[in-house]
Amino acid sequence: MNPVFIDKNYHVAPQIEPHQIAEIAEKGFVKIICNRPDVEVPEWYRSSVMAKLAEEAGIDFELLELTHQTMTPENIAKQRQFFINTNGPVLAYCASGTRCSVIWALGEAASGTDVNYILAKTSAAGYNLSGLEAAMRSLPDK
Repeated sequence: MNPVFIDKNYHVAPQIEPHQIAEIAEKGFVKIICNRPDVEVPEWYRSSVMAKLAEEAGIDFELLELTHQTMTPENIAKQRQFFINTNGPVLAYCASGTRCSVIWALGEAASGTDVNYILAKTSAAGYNLSGLEAAMRSLPDK
């Protein structure tokens, strides 16, 4: 399991395996955010299973199922709150890490972070979000 660093304490990954949660804890992560809807995964990857394993490993677990339709301003703000004041590394996962990167980028843009900085960070992590540039630039700063 190789989490991809985005910025500050935020890391992303494709779908994690249940047995990897202990490894995630050993790497010092203090929170896992699941952005993958349960309808996309088999029973053994469902959020309830992952949340239980995270709890057993001493890691906080948050669920925010994301689809194109649920990438709302409210969910963008919610995701940001999940990691912004967390004392330690946070791992967000979905199918490929892209949704986790997109929601991070939108949250940062909405918070006033320079869009060029956001695009550089996501590009360095292997996620080309240049297609979101106009949308990020049109978000009102908070």
